Amino acid sequence: MVAFGGKKLRQMVSGLGGNSLGQVLAAVAVTVLVRLFSGPGPVLPPEAENEDHGDGEEKDDADESGGPVSGKVFPVSIRWRNISCSLSDKSSKSVRFLLQNVGGEAKPGRLLAIMGPSGSGKTTLLNVLAGQLAASPRLHLSGLLEFNGKPSSKRSYKFAYVRQEDLLFSQLTVRETLSLATELQLPGISSVEERDEYVKNLLFKLGLVSCADTIVGDAKVRGISGGEKKRLSLACELLASPSVIFADEPTTGLDAFQAEKVVETLQQLAQEGHTVICSIHQPRGSVYNKFDDIVLLTEGSLVYSGPARDEPLAYFSKFGYHCPAHINPAEFLADLISIDYSSAESVYSSQKRIDSLVESFSERLSPILYATPTTKEVLHKNGKKVGMRTVAKKKGGWWKQFWLLLRRAWMQASRDGPTNKVRARMSIASAVIFGSVFWRMGRSQTSIQDRMGLLQVAAINTAMAALTKTVGVFPKERAIVDKERAKGSYLLGPYLFSKLLAEIPIGAAFPLMFGAVLYPMARLHPTLLRFGKFCGIVTVESFAASAMGLTVGAMVPTTEAAMAVGPSLMTVFIVFGGYYVNPENTPIVFRWIPRVSLIRWAFQGLCINEFSGLEFEHQNPFDVQTGEQALERISFGGSKIRDTVVAQSKIMLFWYCTTYLLLEKNKPKYQQLEPPPVLKLHSKLEEINPEQDNQPQPLEDQPVNEVDGSNQSDPVGSFILEGAE
Repeated sequence: MVAFGGKKLRQMVSGLGGNSLGQVLAAVAVTVLVRLFSGPGPVLPPEAENEDHGDGEEKDDADESGGPVSGKVFPVSIRWRNISCSLSDKSSKSVRFLLQNVGGEAKPGRLLAIMGPSGSGKTTLLNVLAGQLAASPRLHLSGLLEFNGKPSSKRSYKFAYVRQEDLLFSQLTVRETLSLATELQLPGISSVEERDEYVKNLLFKLGLVSCADTIVGDAKVRGISGGEKKRLSLACELLASPSVIFADEPTTGLDAFQAEKVVETLQQLAQEGHTVICSIHQPRGSVYNKFDDIVLLTEGSLVYSGPARDEPLAYFSKFGYHCPAHINPAEFLADLISIDYSSAESVYSSQKRIDSLVESFSERLSPILYATPTTKEVLHKNGKKVGMRTVAKKKGGWWKQFWLLLRRAWMQASRDGPTNKVRARMSIASAVIFGSVFWRMGRSQTSIQDRMGLLQVAAINTAMAALTKTVGVFPKERAIVDKERAKGSYLLGPYLFSKLLAEIPIGAAFPLMFGAVLYPMARLHPTLLRFGKFCGIVTVESFAASAMGLTVGAMVPTTEAAMAVGPSLMTVFIVFGGYYVNPENTPIVFRWIPRVSLIRWAFQGLCINEFSGLEFEHQNPFDVQTGEQALERISFGGSKIRDTVVAQSKIMLFWYCTTYLLLEKNKPKYQQLEPPPVLKLHSKLEEINPEQDNQPQPLEDQPVNEVDGSNQSDPVGSFILEGAE
């Protein structure tokens, strides 16, 4: 069967014909399409691979069935010790510490807030704990993370990560967003009634019932409020019943009331058994009182870690820093650990105060590195990572993912009224302007140049309109897709294929509007068949330009960069578009550019469609008498419209396949946590003297007490981690 398929593919590639470059592009495109359609099910991110299950551990029932755990949350306690993160600067050869020997603990049923002034390392610490710190060769990350008393990978439990920015599709309603997310992430819920009931419970749980049928909205269309968007983002993350919830600055951009509602939601989730960790800048008093524990950071160093509310105030009062009555404790703490840059004296005094507070709290921590026997055992085994083996599970079939994503893509494209209205108005306005300039061209000798100029600007206008729309939208959508693919919700193939099909009706409407207005105004070749071919050529060109926009959006990190790269690349294709430079006069080193220029192929097809069979008025023997002679002068003689359409289709397929490869290659990569330097040295000594294992454990291997010095027991005890995502 495989041999038969390969034979068919070779026949298809050879049947496309054309020059060698076209065959190479077609071969690459077909190969990627085969991978796209026959790829395996979604797998977990790279950092989750090659990890080991502990023997005898049971799997989560929800993972086996694909359905949610009905109200059941597996408790996970997280401890971190000696977390250090440094950023090196190659130009100045300096190293800046983002985090320095930070430690702390997050427990089930408690809401932990990471607080501190701007630039203190709050988001960095949160990303380290969530395993979401973007990888960089300039970063160095070390420390020890423990889950329920055992060193393990972050993927050994289910976790949710709510980003600071809300990544949601703007044209879907709240209910549709949750329903589609449930179908993609929980295929075990097969019946519509069960899924609707599950979504309904989530809406009640997060307080979204009143806005369930309101679109999410964006900067162009008013939708739900900022607080409701934040709770919707949280609801999407809660579908798989995570044990730990990370929230990065959940109150950013919200008013005081909405901020309190969001934190109140996090508090309720903590009370239900989740371990909730959030970073927050400076909450108001009522919000601060909802925190159970806090971690105070300043300039990457730890100032306080422990219970919240009155305990930190009592701790700092020992050093003579008393919080005045009727003052928000969060404001007092923020002022206490911030540097005052108003004068040189204030900078010195505040820096001295902060250094003393950091040193005082570090003295409360045990100088002995916290290490468990499990850590020691694992480091023996060739330095392998500790963790549970995670098995990739299919989140529904390929076609099921495709139909769900097609429905979502169609709703997003068809409901985007402002964008569609602007595109329609610009298409009609451009056609009216061009039609007025080239009003009812006759058959004189001067009309030949006019026709070529009109067809060239028509090709340029169509391509640029499709390109700018795509590069302005896709980088934002790519962030959502990366987030969903990281959770294994769906494959990349169904997403791209569904996006292509969903945008065909919308994308074809605007070139048709443009042609319907321009063609009669300019009085181009007046036959219905020629008009249909004109519209078909500009429509295919529009799709090819849109595919090119997807590639640009997948190649650059931001919308602004895409808006700069896309038109610049299109300008090169315009120069070699067949009107300004004759292909025969193109320098040899640039001969390949006209072959891949979608502007050139569209212009060639439009010229063949317009000039074939056309006769012009002539008075001199050297005048152009027929359209075929005009085509010969621009080196388009002997070509057919079918050749131009096939070439544009190859270009479109090439850009789509390039987009697929770029999205696969540019998947988010996260920084790996290395053992602390002391632990590395300890491991090397044990490798030299393996007989030490039979001797009594030294003091370094004994667990230390809690920060406050009391012998507190682990609330989870010897709980065995279950479930893997």
